[in-house]
Amino acid sequence: MSTIIADQKKRVVLPNARPGDVFAVNQDPAGRWILVRLLPEKPKRRLQAGQVVNALRESPLRPTLSWKQLKRATREL
Repeated sequence: MSTIIADQKKRVVLPNARPGDVFAVNQDPAGRWILVRLLPEKPKRRLQAGQVVNALRESPLRPTLSWKQLKRATREL
């Protein structure tokens, strides 16, 4: 077991930690600190151009009314 001393800014250097590593920090009732390295999520696969076009065509957010119908429905009487 090695000993590590915190500096003035409460930082410690972990020997096996790499830049960008993320740790979950917990303190148990005995006052010990427990660090658990969290694994990064795998990046989601990007959609190909054809898949993007198909998704836009099938989008439920596309208006179903024509401009005339929309104007008529939103104008105040």
